[in-house]
Amino acid sequence: MEALGEAAEAGTAAQGGAQGRALVLVGFMGAGKSSTARMLAAELGVQALDSDREIERELGEPIADFFDREGEAAFRAREEEIVLRLLSDPRARVVALGGGSLGSELVREAVARHVVVHLEVDPAEAWRRASNKGRPLARDQARFTQLHGDRAALYDSVAHAILPAGDRSMPRRALTALEALRGAPSGTRLVWAAARSGDYPVFLGRGLLAAGFLHPRNGRRFAVTDGNVAASGHVVRADATITIPGGEAEKTLARAEEVLRELARSGATRADLVVAVGGGVVGDLAGFCAAVYQRGMRHVQVPTTLVAQVDSAYGGKTGVDLPEGKNYAGAYHQPSAVIVDPSVLSTLPPEESAAGYVEVVKTALIAGGPLWARVRAGGDPDDDVILGCLRTKLAVVAEDERDEGRRPVLNLGHTVGHAIEAATGYRRYRHGEAVGLGLLCALRLSGRDALRTEVASLLAQRWLPQRLEGAPAAEVAALVSRDKKRTGESVPFVLVEAPGQVTPGHEVDPAALLAAIEEIAA
Repeated sequence: MEALGEAAEAGTAAQGGAQGRALVLVGFMGAGKSSTARMLAAELGVQALDSDREIERELGEPIADFFDREGEAAFRAREEEIVLRLLSDPRARVVALGGGSLGSELVREAVARHVVVHLEVDPAEAWRRASNKGRPLARDQARFTQLHGDRAALYDSVAHAILPAGDRSMPRRALTALEALRGAPSGTRLVWAAARSGDYPVFLGRGLLAAGFLHPRNGRRFAVTDGNVAASGHVVRADATITIPGGEAEKTLARAEEVLRELARSGATRADLVVAVGGGVVGDLAGFCAAVYQRGMRHVQVPTTLVAQVDSAYGGKTGVDLPEGKNYAGAYHQPSAVIVDPSVLSTLPPEESAAGYVEVVKTALIAGGPLWARVRAGGDPDDDVILGCLRTKLAVVAEDERDEGRRPVLNLGHTVGHAIEAATGYRRYRHGEAVGLGLLCALRLSGRDALRTEVASLLAQRWLPQRLEGAPAAEVAALVSRDKKRTGESVPFVLVEAPGQVTPGHEVDPAALLAAIEEIAA
């Protein structure tokens, strides 16, 4: 228990250094900033401050009346003055800001000293809530929608925490994580992950592991890691650490049994935490053990590889491999939190970083837009790219947790990739390398030859394999037919129309599939 005491002391010290930082709620009209501020303030036992309400009190009239009479420039000047005063009040704990107040550079500088929370809202829902409510900028829907798009990037640029739209009670559940953010290393950001079976915080920040940051704080910690991660020094303070050998070949029922029995011998209970410290193999296996131990205990993902930080640590899919196929034994089990520290990626071998880069390319193809533009430009993935990837995956999972709708798009390149791994005994190719080959096949099957050439160039820049070796194409094609996502007589494929236009559920002619695999085997 000594380690837990040290962690608690470190957290308390960090929290003490963060006193005076308020929770500042920002977002578009209709996001619910005022009501959320009142709810959070009530939970904390403090008074909520609301800039719009304070402006109207000082003006002695509704904002719309002053806005229409004096114009927007005059209103923004008064707004800036009052907002700056609220943000400088040392007693402020929860503050709701008007949707346009961040247009002021001075306000943006002032909010940086606090914990800024962006409450997202869908433009259609925002219009429903804000129109016909006396808001001067909510009178024309087309202009309103354009303004929503223009401001979204501004809110994200200052936000330390991003809470998704759709659940008005969710900020109350996120409050503990928002409070923990006060004591996190400078620059840490929080994204709230929502799924049908539960939601959880994702913390992204450099230095999180070195600072001993972990959330949630209650319960004993049982870390699961592999020998490679342990040797690199990436550890968390824990009551016990269970170390397994590294590599996809170790993601087996036998290894899971070892971990489960060690948890039992250590007296772990459902009130405790399994902490998965490592890449996708550790995350999948440890999460699976947490899902089945005593019919379910909490777990935290601490991804230490690029593939885990951009993809596998999120969404609640856990499992182990069988000789018959990858991830044939598994369960959906959402984590209680994900702790992402990009600084640990500097210790990865170049080949591991390259393998993880494939998941970056895959996710950027799914997202399209700005994320694809950044990735196709080349260069190493930075913190913003990691953030963009994880937000893309979280958005897909929020829409479809259990592969009943859109979530299969995340399997782009994986159908053939998993078959390649199985055909080569999970030893010849890293997961990302196999998925890279599968991605080339998927793009050929999509008929997107120019895009395939561009992706192949991105992979080649990192010396990733573009030729299948170690297994005949016919064997890989046969294993595809046994993919666990098979429905009826066919295996549905994910195909690409264009970046940002990726769809699942396509039937593929077996001859075309074999030809695509033979192309990479040539």
